[in-house]
Amino acid sequence: MAEQERMVEAILFAAAKPQTLTEIAARMPHGSEPEEALVHLTRRYEGRGVRVVKIGDAWAMRTAPDLGFLMSRETEETRKLSRAAIETLAIVAYHQPVTRAEIEEIRGVSVSRGTIDLLMELDWIRLGRRRMTPGRPVTFTVTPAFLDHFGLENAKDLPGIKELRAAGLLDSRPPPGMPKAVQGEGEEEPDGDQDDMFD
Repeated sequence: MAEQERMVEAILFAAAKPQTLTEIAARMPHGSEPEEALVHLTRRYEGRGVRVVKIGDAWAMRTAPDLGFLMSRETEETRKLSRAAIETLAIVAYHQPVTRAEIEEIRGVSVSRGTIDLLMELDWIRLGRRRMTPGRPVTFTVTPAFLDHFGLENAKDLPGIKELRAAGLLDSRPPPGMPKAVQGEGEEEPDGDQDDMFD
């Protein structure tokens, strides 16, 4: 009977769905008594983390009800970054260490506290050293988690402007309102300021 009990245990453990007595008996040697083996097995699992339970006319191994909370899993909700967050992250990545005032100067608009908080919560940017200038403003830098997420060894591995343009991520046309004379005929490279941003 001990050997039959082990067989039933193995069948229930490996089964994808509850097994009826007929299904259990079909797997066991001729002359076995799965019903009696189930009685012994049910007693053996009393008080354990896993129990042998009857579900309709079938049997299965299930987690003890009082331990069900251990099986619940928290799922991470994927959130898309706002345009402001993407721009802020790019500026920090390419200009680090950079202050909030510098980020706002490059973007041309103020940076909300929420944008900075979100990027810090994602562990993509962190506080850097304070600048030795009046007011000693704090700077921001990217984190190892940011580098890991994007498969970079360090921030110097960020793509340059030519790679971004080749990937179709930058528009080769001049920004609206830019005088045509500045662009030049057949000129593909942007002005020096934009080069500095990505180099």
